[in-house]
Amino acid sequence: MPSDLWSFTLNLYARAGVEQACLRLQASGANVCTLLCGAWLGRRGVECDADRLREIRQLATPWHDEVVQPLRALRTRWRTAAVNDPELAILREQVKGLELEAERELLARLEALTQGWSEGVAQDLTAWLDGLAAEAGQQNRDALQVLRVAANQP
Repeated sequence: MPSDLWSFTLNLYARAGVEQACLRLQASGANVCTLLCGAWLGRRGVECDADRLREIRQLATPWHDEVVQPLRALRTRWRTAAVNDPELAILREQVKGLELEAERELLARLEALTQGWSEGVAQDLTAWLDGLAAEAGQQNRDALQVLRVAANQP
């Protein structure tokens, strides 16, 4: 698996079932970027604890709520109208690109936050995913399991 978070995310997201699992978790309120970061940390053997979970949430929540989510909401609102409006469809694709760039920036910020955390000291993939999924993970245990299995594959 790649060592940087963005490459890890692209690799993981391309695996069978991961995209659908992430979309289900997202629909239940999970921040998929933090889950992907948790999978990355767990895969690298970084110890999970309450302080680290809190730090990740404190960094990710404002960016997700103020940048990523408004772009996603706009793109989603335009879905139906864009089918019959080619100009709006083009704008919708541009918003989708901005949303992806906003997620990439969030992942870069998460990687920077966790850069000094020791690797290879724990096998906490489950703890990371459960800790970051919260309620969404309780509602979607099977989706979280898909993510867990995919992250554990070489």
